[in-house]
Amino acid sequence: MSTKELYWKCSLIAIIIGLGIVIFKQIAPFIGGLLGALTIYILVRKQMMYLSDKRKMKRGIAAILITAEAILCFLVPLALVVWLTVINLQNINLNPQAIIAPLEETASIIQAKTGYYILGKDTAAYALSILPRIGQAVMGGISSFVVNIFVLVFVLYFMLIGGKRMEQYVNDLLPFNAANTQNVVSEINMIVRSNAIGIPLLAIIQGGVAMIGYWIFGAPNVLFAGFLTSFASMIPVVGTALVWIPTAVYMALTGNWLQAIGLAIYGCAVISQLDNLIRFIIQKKMADIHPLITVFGVIIGLSIFGFMGIIFGPLLLSLFFLFVNMFKKEYLEKKTPYIKPPQAVHKSPFRG
Repeated sequence: MSTKELYWKCSLIAIIIGLGIVIFKQIAPFIGGLLGALTIYILVRKQMMYLSDKRKMKRGIAAILITAEAILCFLVPLALVVWLTVINLQNINLNPQAIIAPLEETASIIQAKTGYYILGKDTAAYALSILPRIGQAVMGGISSFVVNIFVLVFVLYFMLIGGKRMEQYVNDLLPFNAANTQNVVSEINMIVRSNAIGIPLLAIIQGGVAMIGYWIFGAPNVLFAGFLTSFASMIPVVGTALVWIPTAVYMALTGNWLQAIGLAIYGCAVISQLDNLIRFIIQKKMADIHPLITVFGVIIGLSIFGFMGIIFGPLLLSLFFLFVNMFKKEYLEKKTPYIKPPQAVHKSPFRG
């Protein structure tokens, strides 16, 4: 390669990287919508191929039908969850004392039994002042969520229209041979499908089962507690225990010992064990991902991608180990085999 060609190549790479950084900074607020569109595209791409290739339906009509399906099956339930969140936030903003009162009552009971008051003098006032700010921050996040939903629908439609060309273009850009490219694509499909289907399914089942337990044992605000349990199931390691343990403790401190003990047993024997069982089934049926990859992947992904990090965090970590293994097989295991040097012939000093 001549000096001029090398200069052209390096300059073009620098321009691509520079423009890529500028573009990424501008679309960063919409990364959730883009990743959401990619997730749904992976889930419905086979339907698109069936309608357009086998049924010979026009790609535009097929894309509209599948986009409508995605809105009804994915986005409408998600919008209902957001709506329930908004209602509860409005109630908190209108009556923040409803949140503080149980905490103060619990602190008073602990003080009566132990002599220590766990809440500081200004704790209640601080909590009352910070609740509206938390509500405003969450409402701002909901506004961003609405914008990303429109981005998701818009991008998903065009991904469905040009799916084959897009996939071929990405395959051509990947710096791997055909076998490794297939491994990478399979890994992405497997993990995205596993998390996109498994995590919401797990959240719905655990929220419903927990709600039954809350209703049986007379926990306060059964609907909202079940809603929080569904979200807590997505948190690694601790999961639903973040909700049912404080609920059981509060019930015990307010004098409902039998109900509290029953809820604690129900939480340990049913809610938590159901979590392990469903995760095991999902991993075996969809993707046999190591639990540590899931745990640390979610932790890493949430800080990078936000809510979509629940899906793409484990994917990022899995791809990292896949690339390391790929490098090991391609370069480290192809070293020149060790050849034992011939033994030297030692002459006896007593021979002539």
